[in-house]
Amino acid sequence: QVQLVESGGGLVQAGGSLRLSCAASGRTLSSFAMGWFRQAPGKEREFVVGKSNGGRTNYADSVKGRFTISRDNAKNTVYLQMNSLKPEDTAVYYCAADLARGWYVSPDGKEYDYWGQGTQVTVSS
Repeated sequence: QVQLVESGGGLVQAGGSLRLSCAASGRTLSSFAMGWFRQAPGKEREFVVGKSNGGRTNYADSVKGRFTISRDNAKNTVYLQMNSLKPEDTAVYYCAADLARGWYVSPDGKEYDYWGQGTQVTVSS
């Protein structure tokens, strides 16, 4: 079993920055592809960004150039640096781990095996 715990969410003004963390326990993340997803009120969950176990990244068009995913395998932690935040970025953000396809970053949440509980990000205008 893998437990994922997100942190770092909060309230920020438009144009500001936040860094989310996703700390894992129970198993090393080095073999997993890791993804960040988000869900805004009344909307479906959407893929934000992911990073394979080999370092390949996949970004949603809406966050390209503003968000950056990184992973520190020594700390068993994945990060999401969010810059130039917009009100439409407001959502609960979830990290997820995909073991079966660690070499590939899937935008489909159904293909991820483990999920964190989420952290709220609110961007005010």
